This record gives sequence, C-alpha cells and structure tokens, in this order.
Amino acid sequence: MTVASQMSGVDSPHTEQLLEMYRRMRRIRRFEQRASELYRATEIPGFLHLSIGQEASAVGACWHLTARDGITSTHRGHGHVLAKGLDTASMMAELMGKDAGTCRGRGGSMHIADPGLGIYGANGIVGAGLPIADGVATAARLRAEGDVVVAFFGDGAVAQGMFHEAVNLAAVWDLPVVFLCENNHYSEFSPAADQHRAPLSARAAGYGVDYAHVDGNDVLAVAGLMSGVVERLRRGGGPVLVEAETYRWHGHYEGDPERYRDAAEVAEAKERDPLLVARRHLAAAGVAGALADAVDEEIDREIEAAVAWARSLPEPDPATLYDHVSAPRPAVPEPAPPAADAEVFRSMDAVRLALEHELTADPTVFVAGIDVGAGGNVFGLTRGLAQAFPGRVRDTPISESAVIGTAVGAAMAGMRPVVEIMYMDFIGVCLDMLLNQAAKLRFMTGGRASLPLVVRTQFGAGRSSGSQHSQSLEAVLAHIPGLTVVMPSTPADTYGLLRAAIQDPNPVVFVENRLQYGLKGPRPPAGHLIPLGRAAVVREGTDITLVSWSRMVQDCLSAAETLAAEGISVEVIDLRTVAPLDRETVLASLAKTNRLVIAHEAVRDFGVGAELSALAVDEGFWHLDAPVTRVAPPHVPAPYAPSLERAWLPSHDTIAATVRRIAAV
Repeated sequence: MTVASQMSGVDSPHTEQLLEMYRRMRRIRRFEQRASELYRATEIPGFLHLSIGQEASAVGACWHLTARDGITSTHRGHGHVLAKGLDTASMMAELMGKDAGTCRGRGGSMHIADPGLGIYGANGIVGAGLPIADGVATAARLRAEGDVVVAFFGDGAVAQGMFHEAVNLAAVWDLPVVFLCENNHYSEFSPAADQHRAPLSARAAGYGVDYAHVDGNDVLAVAGLMSGVVERLRRGGGPVLVEAETYRWHGHYEGDPERYRDAAEVAEAKERDPLLVARRHLAAAGVAGALADAVDEEIDREIEAAVAWARSLPEPDPATLYDHVSAPRPAVPEPAPPAADAEVFRSMDAVRLALEHELTADPTVFVAGIDVGAGGNVFGLTRGLAQAFPGRVRDTPISESAVIGTAVGAAMAGMRPVVEIMYMDFIGVCLDMLLNQAAKLRFMTGGRASLPLVVRTQFGAGRSSGSQHSQSLEAVLAHIPGLTVVMPSTPADTYGLLRAAIQDPNPVVFVENRLQYGLKGPRPPAGHLIPLGRAAVVREGTDITLVSWSRMVQDCLSAAETLAAEGISVEVIDLRTVAPLDRETVLASLAKTNRLVIAHEAVRDFGVGAELSALAVDEGFWHLDAPVTRVAPPHVPAPYAPSLERAWLPSHDTIAATVRRIAAV
C-alpha cells in the first residue's frame, strides 16, 4: 500500500509528510535553477553540475535518515546534501566562493560536506564516495548503534574499480550501507548502453547483495522502498544495491553543448518531472493546489534570501591561504633515549607493541588490511592482535582503494583507523584515496572533516625483490599537501613514531623498511612517544652534515664511524619524518658544518634529497665550502639480479667515499 492511498484528508500526518517531501524537492529545484543563472552571470566560478530532474531520488533516499546516519555524494551532489539537511544559504555562499560558505570557500560545488550532519562529502572523483561510505558504515557497525549510510552514485561510476571494491568489501564485512545508483542514463556524454553490458541486478547477484529497482522520479516510491531497506539495515542487515531510474535535464556540466541527445528526448523525460509527479500525489490526497503554490512561494523567498546573503559576503582573506591544510598537532616533547641496559627488542616487535598499546588505550582505534587478522600480516607483525581485539583487527579483500577509502570514511566518522598497504609499491593502485581524499578533505571542507588515520606500508631494496616490490616512493607522497610521511630508522623510533602517528589528528603514511624488521635495539618504556615533524641529530659532528632517513641512517652512522678514524667529523641527521620536513634542524647543522651530503634509498632525481639541496640554496647557503651532494640510486628501476642491485643501491662504502670527497674540497 502506498503512502498516498493511506491519506484521508488535508490535515492527515501523511499529507503533511507529502507536503514536506514536495517542499524539499522544490528547494533543490529552485536552488539548482538559481545556481545555473548565477553561473551564467559569472557569480559562481569553477565547475557546476546540476541535479535538476533528480530531486525525488535524493529526497526519498534521505527521508528516513537521522542526523547520525551518513551519506556520501557525487560531483552532482547539491540535491543530496540539501535533502540531508544542509542549509541553502551557506551552500549558496560556498558555490560563490565566500568565506562563510559551508566549507569556507575551499570546496565549491563538487566538494560540499558537513560530517556534523552526516554529510561525508560530495566528491569530484567519480566513484570515490563509495569506499568512503564503507568507512562510515564500518564506524557505524563498530559502534553498534543502528546507524546506516547511503552512498549515492551515478550509473557511470559502475565502470570504476572503486565501485567493485566498495561493494565487495561491504558485502564481505556485512556493512549497513545502501549503494544508491541514480541511473540518469548518461555517463557524462555517453549513453549507459555504451558503457555497460551487465545490469545492476546481475552485478548485485555477483556480489551476493540484495537489489531493488525503483522509479527515481516518484518520491513516494523511493521513500517507500527505502523505509524497509533502512529499517532492515538498522536491525543488522547487510548492504543493498538500489537502482533509482531518473533523468537529468541539464547537461553533464553547465555549458555542456549536449550534442549527444536531442531536445525531443529531454522534453519526453520532463513529462515525468518529479515535482509534477509529487503534485499529482498531493491532488490525489485531497491537497488543494494553492497549498503547493504557497510552498513554491516560500521556497522562492528562501532561495532569494540565500542569494542576497551570499552576495553580501566577503571572499576568504588571502592571509588564510594556509588554514585547514592540517590539524594542529599536540605538543609531544622529545623523549629520553631508551636506557642502555634496557631489554632488547626488534623493529617488528615495535610495530606490534605500538598497535597493541593504542588498541588498548583507545576504543576508536581499529586495524584493517590484507591478512592482518587471522594471518597476522605477511611478516607476522600483527600476529595475535585479532584474537586479543575481536572485531577491531579486520581482514580485507585485496582491494587497496577500498582499504584506504574505508580509513578515510571511518576517520571522518570519529574513528582512528590504522590500515595496511602490504608493499609501498601498491600505493599506486589506491593513490586517489591518498591524493584526493585523505590529503585534501580537511582543506576542502574548511576544517569540518577530521582525518586521524594511519596507512602503514613497507619497502626495501637489497633482496632481489624486483622493480615492483622495492621502490622508495616517499617523494611522491611528500609532494602531496596534507599528508604526513614518517620513515623510522630504529626499533625504538618505530614504536614511538607509530604511537604518535595513531594519536595524530592528520593522515599519516607510516613507512617501515622490511629489511629492518629484525633490527635489534633497546626497548623504550611503554609511554614512549616521538614528536612527528622533528628530525634527530643521531651523531654530532663539525665537518659535514649527513642527512638520511629509514634504513640508510644505519649505513650513514657506520660510514661516520669509519670516517672518524680518518679525522673527518660527520654530523648525522635522521629526518624521521619526511613531510613535514624539519628544516630548522638541518639548517642549524649546516650553519655549523657548511657542507651537506644527503643519502637516500629512493632514486636520485626529483627526490627528497633534491628538496634538501634546494633548501640550502633558498636559505642563503650558496657560500658553502663544497657542493651539496646526493648519494642515491640512479634514475633506473630497482633491478632484480643481485649484481645489478648491488651496483644500483648505495652502501656504507659509497656513502663514505662521497663524504670523504666532499671533505677534501
């Protein structure tokens, strides 16, 4: 039985609900119409993608959601966020790039978010909201409070790998998420028939999830379907794939010449205008047309007031350019080194103990990754943690984008995820989730989104692992504003830095060197924390500053010991955190020695060593006593054959020879 058939008169609760549905759809429609006009008048900059014609799917899908429930959206997301409760005034200001906008003018049309309202972001990357929705749903499942998530996506996103990874992970983890496809029959300029051969119903069966189809232009049909779906998820049900068939009236973007469809097709689609369908429902329920007209007038006034308010506002002050890139870090004092007679432990022990400490101390921490649970990680680093923390150490499919996306969504939803990418080389298959999501969401939301997450990974050349399992890619990650990149060199630092990373309010990529998992050193006390973003002078000297990080610090220390016997005093600096870079410590040492050598395992060209070299020049050290010199592999992929790998990888001997040469200048 439909909602409309239950209505008995104008004053019935069902009539009031239908009027409110109509009000919300009319709000979306008028907002989008005015945005289109303002874009043509150049009052809205950037890109603009409108959802005119798709109002019913947005309102119906959100009708049964509470403020605690979540949604993720798309580049065509105005309707979704308005249906979830975002106000029109701050949204209009955001589209105009004003400081009082929803995201303080940092996000614009495609990136509106308000996690406080359960809005975890519209997204400029097709399909990117789906893995993030998994993360929000994971947080909901771990809290066990009955919250659900609706992940909106268009039919074009079905071709994305992120769609496959997200739906599969949600199915495997039995997450309370509705994947709601607004099938508007076009993927940008291409008809859906040219993009896919399998219908969504078949795909749902392949993932082992339920499927439902609904008329996306009928708000009562959508809300009626979602009533049962949402209630089932609140009771513990797993994911559902819903296809809402609808149509977008405007082009893919404002200004789209729309050569791929004719006017007759659009006109025919408009006969199923969601607002006209809703008006017919109102008339069938006995609601006078004057009441709907009054809603139209009310919304017109609301939108015009929003436009006038937004027009009156200033743009962000250029002095705030650096705001919201990263959250302020808690002050962490530099700890005393472990006692010389302390118990000896290994770097691999340090990883497990740090994870165990934070899992025990903070119930919002959870660990996820490929075989980190029952298998205890490919190197045995997490062995026993799944048994000690049931449900909080979670195995994932081999789906790196879904793994990182889950971390992003869970972090925004108040958790502190620690996820693992098995090899650093595999960062490439999930780079969007780091580059465009984890690193940028705090900035693009004007500080509304919190991203306390850690991505653990490892690297290491020297064991013939080949070109796809040996890369040191820290320069790629360090080049992304918003990411923190940590690379420890000792067991104690591994423990202290990993704990600090998990407690940090920012996204951190924590890079371990697998050849150091067996490295032994003194075990620090349980409370040991090392501040992020601060280098350490691990050997003092007066003649040359030698900077390195990760495993190569050990080679640098060994070379410095050799050179000391020759009368060359080398000051060795361990960066520990590659980004943000501790410029002050490096420059203070350089002011003393006036010579700089940098050693790293990543290839020489365009690396962190080049940044340090530029730093010396930028800060006025052009009068150095010798050229700044880098010791690093040539710009060649890591070789497999041991003879080639030995020639490619720097060592104690090559570092010592380079420092010796610079000292002689």
